Amino acid sequence: MPRRLVQLYVGLALFGVSMAFLVRARLGLDSWDVLHQGLAERTGLRFGWIVIAVGALVLLLWVPLRQRPGFGTVSNVIVIGLAVDAALDVMPAPGHMAARWGFLVAGIVVNGVATGLYIGAGLGPGPRDGLMTGLAARGYSIRLARTLIELAVLSLGWLLGGTVGVGTVLYALAIGPLALYFIPRLTVRTERTQACLAS
Repeated sequence: MPRRLVQLYVGLALFGVSMAFLVRARLGLDSWDVLHQGLAERTGLRFGWIVIAVGALVLLLWVPLRQRPGFGTVSNVIVIGLAVDAALDVMPAPGHMAARWGFLVAGIVVNGVATGLYIGAGLGPGPRDGLMTGLAARGYSIRLARTLIELAVLSLGWLLGGTVGVGTVLYALAIGPLALYFIPRLTVRTERTQACLAS
């Protein structure tokens, strides 16, 4: 358990750092962060506080789906928002295009590693991941549900002024393969995870 807790919090902190890299790159964010940024610009609240508020609202949607949050789920809602604000406070915004691309690539890769770490800890999915699995458990196609939600979130965020660009497309294309690579390699082996990986 101590190792799983350390891995969980390192993963969540790195996830926040990866989001900060993407924000500072100014080349496009993933769909949820487009929404977070748009809401932050409209409300004047800090980006991380919006991340926390949206995560909490998504978690409320678990109730009708009869999903049960784990310890890692609640931690996800809080830690990522605090970590992204802390990273944004110290991370400079690069001016040169090559540096911005470097930030973009770093953000996507670090996000993949962070995803593998926090999911691999096995202490509960993130609120957005649980929403998808909850809908799947109710008979909806996980692919269709995820696609529709991601498109709705992206569209709303763009209308609110969030940054959509080449980074949005690259993130969408890269995060699946990165997660597929890192999750099995960073999963803490327990009886439960061994059974999941074997199935």
